[in-house]
Amino acid sequence: MLDNVARDGLVLLGCGKMGSALLQGWLTQGVPPGSVWVIEPRPSDWLIAQGVHLNEALPARPAVVLIAVKPQMMGAALPQLQALSGGDTLFLSIAAGTRIAAFEVAFGASAHIVRAMPNTPAAVARGITAMIGNGNATPADLDLAEALLSAVGQVVRLSEEGQIDAVTALSGGGPAYVFHLIEAMAAAGEALGLPADMAMQLARTTVIGSGELARQSPDTAAQMRINVTSPGGTTAEALKVLMDEATGFPPLMAKAVKAAADRGRELGK
Repeated sequence: MLDNVARDGLVLLGCGKMGSALLQGWLTQGVPPGSVWVIEPRPSDWLIAQGVHLNEALPARPAVVLIAVKPQMMGAALPQLQALSGGDTLFLSIAAGTRIAAFEVAFGASAHIVRAMPNTPAAVARGITAMIGNGNATPADLDLAEALLSAVGQVVRLSEEGQIDAVTALSGGGPAYVFHLIEAMAAAGEALGLPADMAMQLARTTVIGSGELARQSPDTAAQMRINVTSPGGTTAEALKVLMDEATGFPPLMAKAVKAAADRGRELGK
């Protein structure tokens, strides 16, 4: 699947945290460094050491151009790529808030475009990315995009672009929600008399272990919750609070994720 990338080249516009994670994944999968062109005005020492073409003239017809710049940099960044439009190059964007229509304006109505939303656990190859192609994206384009994105974790395919806002709110922002859960658990433990460093260790390791258990177990999340909840026990008492239909975790999370999705739609206008 990545043979044509090695042959025709891959252009990476932006090599921050997510771009670096993807590049590391591709190199680990065997993509030759000499087949990768990176445009990055502030390259890290790690990037400089990888042996890729860094801020050099781009190939005329690369197999893929992956756009990984921040939304506020998009206006200045896209003109650098317009010379690559007009062929079969796949334009793959992981930039939040920039819709497919904007790329069709920049690269032409016939451009092959895939828009994707990864999340930050990609840095440890535990990410999940959702993607959707435009009307010109072929099955081969989608397969190639999935192969590139799977270098940092799992990939799901969406049925329409509007779902990206929900993905951004759920899995895109999800790591921050989990980190805040760790903060809150540690603070609760500290309030009950535990030393701060011990409370944080207990909270962090509990979340890490629970995530790994969820990954490996065939059970649903609901069943795993039931498995660790003895009727009338201490966990059951805590869950009465957390699962309260009016003030508990479910309505609070629904409100938070909706707020993020609403903001995503605003930013995409």
